[in-house]
Amino acid sequence: MPVPTSTLDTGAAEALNWLSEARTTRRPCAPVRDLLRPGDLDTAYAVQSAWAERQVAAGARIVGRKVGLTNPAVQKQLGVDQPDFGVLLDTMACPADIPVDIARTLQPKIEGEIAFVLGHDLTAPVIGPVEVADATAHVVAALEIVDSRIAAWDIDIVDTVADNASSGLFALGERHVGLGELDLPACLMTLRRDDEVVSTGSGAACLGDPLVAVAWLATTARDHGRPLRAGEIVLSGALGPMVPVAPGDSFHLRISGLGEVRTSFTGGAS
Repeated sequence: MPVPTSTLDTGAAEALNWLSEARTTRRPCAPVRDLLRPGDLDTAYAVQSAWAERQVAAGARIVGRKVGLTNPAVQKQLGVDQPDFGVLLDTMACPADIPVDIARTLQPKIEGEIAFVLGHDLTAPVIGPVEVADATAHVVAALEIVDSRIAAWDIDIVDTVADNASSGLFALGERHVGLGELDLPACLMTLRRDDEVVSTGSGAACLGDPLVAVAWLATTARDHGRPLRAGEIVLSGALGPMVPVAPGDSFHLRISGLGEVRTSFTGGAS
């Protein structure tokens, strides 16, 4: 279970303040891992929860979760053997086809994902792919704009968990597809910047099957006392490499069987 946010120790409270100040000033901060105990994910999740609670207190609404670190190559790079998760707020949602002001981010990168929209809570003692499928209302193509408040993306697992799993923004496609129509691991993803293909992949890149990734999230979120609820959006993890974002960029995501979603970026240098 995570450390209660009301009892953050000095280092965790300082980590929360560093990350919050980076968001406010739009100036990335140093890694926060040295403020916490090495590998202490419970405290890192407590920092994340405390930040989310601040946002809710300020008027934001939790609309779902995201799974990160689903790619084995990225796990190996960070020296971890499990994914992580973060919170999605309504303030992170970007309407499709409406340009995004890049000033809403610090160091944005973009990736193509499959988003699940839940029709039922996921609170059972055992949650696997079958339970996730049964609880899913539909899936949609999604773009996640990941972001890091840590300077130069110099992160390890503790940094990214404390920083809300490096969440930024997200955009969902308009086509809602039932799982009965899909072989999720076989869904092919193509992400284009303007006319150039910049990332490709498939559902199999998500722990072998996005249903497995969401089952991991549902189990872990339940064990942390924050189970997935009906109506929530779940970003299940990247289907291919993430791509840096710059002002003026336009992206077009297509996932076979799910459809497409587009977004573009305006504003000054990030």
